[in-house]
Amino acid sequence: TGGGFVAIACGELHSVALRDDGTVVTWGNADFDQRDDAPTEAGFAAIACGARHSVALRDDGTVVTWGHADFDQRDDAPTEAGFVAIACGLCHSVALRDDGTVVIWGDADA
Repeated sequence: TGGGFVAIACGELHSVALRDDGTVVTWGNADFDQRDDAPTEAGFAAIACGARHSVALRDDGTVVTWGHADFDQRDDAPTEAGFVAIACGLCHSVALRDDGTVVIWGDADA
């Protein structure tokens, strides 16, 4: 897959990598849009994977999600800027704001 990677993350059956130019690369299973809906533009600073969904943090502090959405892993994602870190659980995601507060979305029971 070439060089220039700065971060990697693994889901249940898919993987995501972040290149040093800020682009995202995905591979593996695509049954739940783990690959097909991935962002194609540059400008990303971090990546994370849940079981069947992924999250990326843009340089501008906004969050992008793709993949499975059966537990609102995508639909409830924050739309505002100001985030500095992201992480994923099985069917949920979290994002840390620059003021130290945390936003959680997806399956509250996961």
